[in-house]
Amino acid sequence: MRTLKLITVIFLLAALLLAGCAAVGGSDASSGTATRPAVEDKPISVVATVFPAYDWARQILGADNDRVALTLLLDKGSDLHSYQPTVEDIYKVSTCDLFIYVGGESERWVPDALKQATNENMTVICLMDVLGSAVKEETPLEGMEAEQEEGEDEDAGPEYDEHVWLSLRNAEILCDAICEKLIACDPAGKAAYSANCAAYAEKLHRLDAAFTQAVSNAERNTLLFADRFPFRYFADDYNLTCYAAFQGCSAETEASFETVNFLVGKLDELALPYVMTLEQSDCRLADTVIENSKAKTARILELNSLQSVTAAGVEEGVSYLGVMEQNLEVLKTALGTKAP
Repeated sequence: MRTLKLITVIFLLAALLLAGCAAVGGSDASSGTATRPAVEDKPISVVATVFPAYDWARQILGADNDRVALTLLLDKGSDLHSYQPTVEDIYKVSTCDLFIYVGGESERWVPDALKQATNENMTVICLMDVLGSAVKEETPLEGMEAEQEEGEDEDAGPEYDEHVWLSLRNAEILCDAICEKLIACDPAGKAAYSANCAAYAEKLHRLDAAFTQAVSNAERNTLLFADRFPFRYFADDYNLTCYAAFQGCSAETEASFETVNFLVGKLDELALPYVMTLEQSDCRLADTVIENSKAKTARILELNSLQSVTAAGVEEGVSYLGVMEQNLEVLKTALGTKAP
């Protein structure tokens, strides 16, 4: 069904382009770099699929930049895994100058969208390609609900964790790549973009150090998620032990008896005072785990995976660093971090 919807969208887009747009050549929209030919009164168009990449680009571009128009594609609160591009979305991608996307299984629609590109000078950044061998496999944690999509080939090879933005260390690398391509698209902004990127990298580095200190001063190093688990990169950065109900990209909402029983057992065994959930969770699974534990006193804490930021949130000032700073305070509570 998802494939059929995508084919329909692509067909409608092709019709739209033929009716109202003249193609600029037969580009395959590769990840090569080219300076966009100057077009009077038309800003350089940058499109990012997910909020973290959008916000990184925004910080590098700086305020009051009238040479670049920046667009967040997933701006209605749907996360990467449930998003379905509209004709308008694919049109934005196919006509932009710089396109930034994650590159995992949830964005299988991207290659077809890029085939519709009408901008022969388009530059593409795939975040997972930038990270290369640092990208982690989506392997299940102990006790986690087994998952296989309908019709999935068991021998298709490993899937990789898409949530690369939840590592502040990855963020520094990815910001450098975005800065490089922004400069290539807009050489006039080189000095400002380089300075903004360096200043932002320092903020990322300081926050990373604060997380490291919080973990080193903590009473425990284990998190139990009665939810999906998109925090693999984050957990590995700080050597945290984690248990969870579902993989990070899972569409499952109901856990099996075995999974619930495992989580309850771990909560009891480790005497954890908190159960973790993600933003927008209904907390039903967390409540079930707590209610079936011996103590029944654990509380629920929320870690924000930055997958559901809306356009309204952007207008209200939500930022990548701001959310990660909030996550730091939640982590201190969850781990029992002592004041230095």
